[in-house]
Amino acid sequence: MRVSEFWRLMDDEFTPGYSRVLARELVLAGVGGNTAEEALRAGFDPREVWLEVCEVQDVPASRRLGRDIPVKK
Repeated sequence: MRVSEFWRLMDDEFTPGYSRVLARELVLAGVGGNTAEEALRAGFDPREVWLEVCEVQDVPASRRLGRDIPVKK
C-alpha cells in the first residue's frame, strides 16, 4: 500500500478533516506508540498503520478495504 492509498482510506472512512486529526492525535500502540503521522514518517508500512487505526477505531472488517472505485472508460 502506498501512503496516498492510506490517506484515501482515511478520508473515505473518517472524512478529510477528521482523518487528519486522528492521524495527528491518536496514539497507536501497535506501531510503537506513535501516531499515524509519526509511524508513516518513521517508515512503518502504511497498510500496518491503516489496520492499526481500524483496530483502535473499531472499523468493521467489511470497510477495511475501502470503497470500490469505478473504472474509468
